Amino acid sequence: MDAQTCLEKLKYVGVLAFATVDQEGAPQIRNISAIHYGSDSMYFFTARGKDFCRELLSDGRVQILGYTKFKEMIRLSAKVLPAPEDEQEKWISTIFAEQPYLANVYPGDTRKIGIVFQITGGTFEYFNLGVNPILRGSYTFGDVKSHVKKGYRITESCIGCGNCLEHCPQCCIEPGTLYRIDPTHCLHCGACFESCPAGAVERL
Repeated sequence: MDAQTCLEKLKYVGVLAFATVDQEGAPQIRNISAIHYGSDSMYFFTARGKDFCRELLSDGRVQILGYTKFKEMIRLSAKVLPAPEDEQEKWISTIFAEQPYLANVYPGDTRKIGIVFQITGGTFEYFNLGVNPILRGSYTFGDVKSHVKKGYRITESCIGCGNCLEHCPQCCIEPGTLYRIDPTHCLHCGACFESCPAGAVERL
């Protein structure tokens, strides 16, 4: 799995949930399908008068979520920008050609009310509940070099009792002098954290 594969999987999902925050700090979610996918980028269309557009222009942060029929959750965290002004018509034409239904929504020249935003970098979180053990990973692309770590780790306070392994629903904890959590199969459920008598498990 890598960022490009995650992008390709979102393409096959089709309709994606886009989350933003409004001017009062309240979460907002929209379903968006007017999207063009590049090999390492994404372009999407909306109308300039929409609250969605104003939120993107004022803040730029967005989370995008897709869920496949194979029980794969793919979340993209990114900063969006309007596509360059001299490329707007090209991307609008591309998106309208790929999504013919848009001609019913914005017939003729009314599509000029639209704006195309671009995503050229971000962080993917991939989570597959359809395999055993579950599989997860985090992948960056573009100019994004780091991302926030999530989950749990076992510290040197570990006493080797095995409680964490016994309570782990995915058996993703490896025994040893210090027990270790395999992050690629971890649910982030916190069972190890709650069951450790030594307080040796900490959140990342």
